[in-house]
Amino acid sequence: MDYVIFGIIAYLLGSIPFALVVGKLGYGIDIREHGSGNLGGTNTFRVLGIKAGLIVTIADVLKGTLAAGLPLLFHADANALVVGIFAVLGHTYPLFAKFKGGKAVATSGGVILAVNPILFVSIFCTFLITLKISKYVSLSSMVTGLVAIILSIFFQDIGLIIVTAILTAIIVYRHRANIKRIMNKTEPKIKWM
Repeated sequence: MDYVIFGIIAYLLGSIPFALVVGKLGYGIDIREHGSGNLGGTNTFRVLGIKAGLIVTIADVLKGTLAAGLPLLFHADANALVVGIFAVLGHTYPLFAKFKGGKAVATSGGVILAVNPILFVSIFCTFLITLKISKYVSLSSMVTGLVAIILSIFFQDIGLIIVTAILTAIIVYRHRANIKRIMNKTEPKIKWM
């Protein structure tokens, strides 16, 4: 029963489209009508700038952290990683934004932050280094997911390994179009790093 209740709450938390909220309230813009149309941090950075992008990214991370932390907050016997997956699904297929959301990167990171801060710091550094080298946010996100799987093995936690692999699979799946653009050399590079 805990998984059903926490899963629903986590999904609803994940469904909060912070990119849409920040865009509409702060800038009078529906972010879905600009840039890639994606409800995530990267599109927010590109369309609304660094301040809005940071707010959205941090909020998306924290909703994953809060969702995964629900079992701990309520002293329940539910796996935080499993509950966190529902927040990621909410972010990618949000109830509050017609099931068209982001690409799962920040919210997945938030889930990892809740259960293993050391792994989170490691993958955050991986993301920044890969981004500095490649200038592709999408490639950096996917590489970070793969590195997260490898690093999770060192923690000898089978649940962490499995969930990290699931989160990475979601991230790669959500970046299908980006992969094609990278191969065709049409994927936009960032200019702000």
